Amino acid sequence: MFFGEFRHSIDAKGRLSIPAKMRNQCGEQVYVTRGNDGCLALYTKEGWEDYYQELQALPKKKKSTRIFIRLVTSRVSECEFDKLGRINIPLVLRQEGELEKECVVVGVGDHIEIWNQEKWDEFYNDNKDDFDDISEDLDDYEL
Repeated sequence: MFFGEFRHSIDAKGRLSIPAKMRNQCGEQVYVTRGNDGCLALYTKEGWEDYYQELQALPKKKKSTRIFIRLVTSRVSECEFDKLGRINIPLVLRQEGELEKECVVVGVGDHIEIWNQEKWDEFYNDNKDDFDDISEDLDDYEL
């Protein structure tokens, strides 16, 4: 399970340190792709396989499903950790997530999100005051 918020810099070559407490749960390789709300999503090998199976179970006769699967899978990149615990995020994904210098690595349970720091701060600040209302709305979901 991934949780917490960590601020790190991405270098000009696209290398980003993943915090040790998260990295230790990842294995030797991870999968990075576009996420929701403007971030990138990082999955363990097992997490990616589970997510991919969910994608494959969607009805492919629906145009929105086909578009979504293409947008997710066309940009996925298998990344390995270097000796310093960094992954190299390809340029196309850095552009997708608007990652330039300061990044925020956020644990969200089953995966990790990588955010442009300004976008994360804006997202968090825009939504933090609605925490109680969102929590109450979640009671409508059956688990």
